[in-house]
Amino acid sequence: MNELAITVIGPDRTGIIADVSEALAGVGANLSDSTMTRLRGHFAMTLICTGPSAGDVEKALEPLSGLLATVRAVEPEAESGGGGEPYLVSVHGADRLGIVAAVTRVVAGAGGNITDLTTRLTGPLYVLVAEVELPAGAAEDLAGRLAVAAEELGVDVTLRRAESDVL
Repeated sequence: MNELAITVIGPDRTGIIADVSEALAGVGANLSDSTMTRLRGHFAMTLICTGPSAGDVEKALEPLSGLLATVRAVEPEAESGGGGEPYLVSVHGADRLGIVAAVTRVVAGAGGNITDLTTRLTGPLYVLVAEVELPAGAAEDLAGRLAVAAEELGVDVTLRRAESDVL
């Protein structure tokens, strides 16, 4: 069975998700993971599907007007022995160059794996929220490193334990 990573981007409009998901279902692509969002008037989605070949999916998405789609085969996720401890990092402050770079570098330096990251600029306020998996016992060290970065950036940063997803 093929596993595919698919990205779709284009001007936001009503019905994009329905159009893409119908095209995928039409060629037998089973959607397993996805993230979809609107970014300043543009719609972006990233999906992992199983089923048909990359060529079949590309052909199915081709008729969707105004959308840029990419499809590539990927290896199925390897089973891991545990992803670490779940935490949330949030940043609030005045917009300035380098916030994402600085905060993500600090997380990586502490051995953290960012599993989801969202940013939003609302007027002069910049907000970053990241879901992070940390090695056992690394949270206190990361909190200290983030406090230093926050001071240098002139923003507020918080680190808190996250609850496990319940679906």
